[in-house]
Formats: sequence, structure tokens, C-alpha cells
Amino acid sequence: MKFILGTKQNMTQIFDEAGDVHPVTVVKAGPVVVTQVKNVATDGYNAVQVGFGERKAKNINKPLKGHMKEGNFMHLKEFRTEGEPTLKVGDSVDLSTFSSGDTVTVTGISKGKGFQGVVKRHGFKGGPRSHGQKHSEREPGSIGGAGRDGGRVAKGKRMAGRTGSDTITSKGLTVVAVNSETGEIFIRGAVPGRKGTLVEING
Repeated sequence: MKFILGTKQNMTQIFDEAGDVHPVTVVKAGPVVVTQVKNVATDGYNAVQVGFGERKAKNINKPLKGHMKEGNFMHLKEFRTEGEPTLKVGDSVDLSTFSSGDTVTVTGISKGKGFQGVVKRHGFKGGPRSHGQKHSEREPGSIGGAGRDGGRVAKGKRMAGRTGSDTITSKGLTVVAVNSETGEIFIRGAVPGRKGTLVEING
């Protein structure tokens, strides 16, 4: 199983040998350091915990500092493995495990958009744009209902509210290129989040 952590950089385009253009997202990934190894015997499941990024030692509490003996990491993430992990605490994982053509799954937190109406949040078309309407172009319409909803607002009713800042997983993305020297991986298509967002890449 391939896995690594990185930060989203920007989008650009890459031309392949055939001259075809590919829109890609640049992710500055790795290296990550193994901070803990879990197995079925002691923890009930197999997993590898890795650390990524750096932060000042004064901003880390003592229990976490004792856990992260390998460095002052900004992020700790855990990746499940099918069998018992072969990695050991202190091992480093870099982009050498990935190659062009790999299919990966990328997880990140989407851009936060604040409090939004139903048109932006749920794609409602709004009211009519004809004569006779007033101030109802982007209104949600009726939200109650004496019939099926029993004279109340049913749970899960699509209404205005906070939008974005959700954990989004994009599956089936393709690695177009890997630059081990600069620590950059080029993934075809869009990746969740803003510039600088922490993303998990699973192969």
C-alpha cells in the first residue's frame, strides 16, 4: 500500500510525450516519518502512523512531545494496512513509492465558504425572473408542508447554512508525473482544498 502526506500548491498543465495536455494539481508531498506502528495483537488492527511538517517545540505539550520522539511534527495521520506493517518507527517514506500512471485516492478539507443560501449550497434554481416577482430570485420557497412532513420542517431539509470546510475524498485520480528532487507530485484533475491544505494520498 502506498501513502504519503502533502500540501496542495497550485494547478497547472503538463504536456506528455504525445503532445496531449493534462490539467494537474501540484502537491508538495513528503517525506513523512513513521511515529507509531499498530498491529492486531496489541491494537486490534494494522496501521501506520506518520508525522509530517514541522512546528516549534514550545507549541507541543509534553505527552505529544514524548510520543513524537522522531521530530516536532505539525501533523499526525494514520493509514490502515492490509497486513502487518513492515515499516518501523523512524522509517521515512517519500515519493519514490509513487510513479507516473498510478491511480490514487486524495483526501482533503474543502474550501470554507461561510454561510450560504440554497442556490449556492444546494444548486436550487430560485424563483422566476419574470414580471410580477419581487425579492424572490434566490429564495428557497416553501419549507414546511402539512402533508408528508406533518406541519413541521423535516430533518435534513435542504436550507441555507454553513458551506465548505468538509472532508472530501476524490477517488480514481491519476498521477501524471513525480519529481522526487523537488518533492512534488502532479495529479491529474482537481484536489480538494485551498493552497496549503493538508492532503492524504493513498495508492
